[in-house]
Amino acid sequence: MSEVSGAPAVLFEDITTIPIADVAQALSIPVTRVHQLVRDGQLLSLRRSGATVIPADFLDGSAIVKGLPGTITVLRDGGYQDDDILRWLFTEDDSLRGAPIAVLRAGRHREVKRRAQAMAF
Repeated sequence: MSEVSGAPAVLFEDITTIPIADVAQALSIPVTRVHQLVRDGQLLSLRRSGATVIPADFLDGSAIVKGLPGTITVLRDGGYQDDDILRWLFTEDDSLRGAPIAVLRAGRHREVKRRAQAMAF
């Protein structure tokens, strides 16, 4: 199996993360499928204490937060690296009135994607 890319120490320690196996269980998919979602840019992972984890805020119950995969794709296409995308998603933005991930979770994914497009190009 290929190595899952992850960005070490890119998020504050107070941001809750979930081990890959728990993400698989929450999404009702095999662990290998979670690794594929990371490779495909549907999710982003990072390393904490030697384990590959996913930020808990990326999940909404048993699904990936609506708009997150598209936002990741826009930023990757614009040349951003995964660690920069992770930082941006969790950094407060006054113009969005919150961190982009919180705005996505609130259902305002179009607003976040527009901001990502403006940053990327």
